[in-house]
Amino acid sequence: MDKPPIVYDDFAKVDMRIGRIVTVKSFERARNPSYKVEVDFGPLGKKWSSAQITSYSEGDLVGRLVVCVVNMPSRNIAGFQSEVLILGAKNARSEIILLSPLAEIALGEQVF
Repeated sequence: MDKPPIVYDDFAKVDMRIGRIVTVKSFERARNPSYKVEVDFGPLGKKWSSAQITSYSEGDLVGRLVVCVVNMPSRNIAGFQSEVLILGAKNARSEIILLSPLAEIALGEQVF
């Protein structure tokens, strides 16, 4: 493990929700190749994220369900306010693969 162990109360502070990507825009000002991504969380509204997920085409992303952390403070990335963190993991080619549910789930649903 790279990080120290945590207790359940630490994990419970992270608010992960299901969202659907509705808009993807190129983000030329970002230091690393990235998109500006708008995610719809249903009753929680829409939020924007800067995401290094350029191994996907913009068309492949729109409509996809994703898992996001929604309770982190906004972060200014090259003049853009990133409001949520879209979760993913690197594959063998160091491409970020999105964490997505295998079935349709209501927007804004909490991840446990």
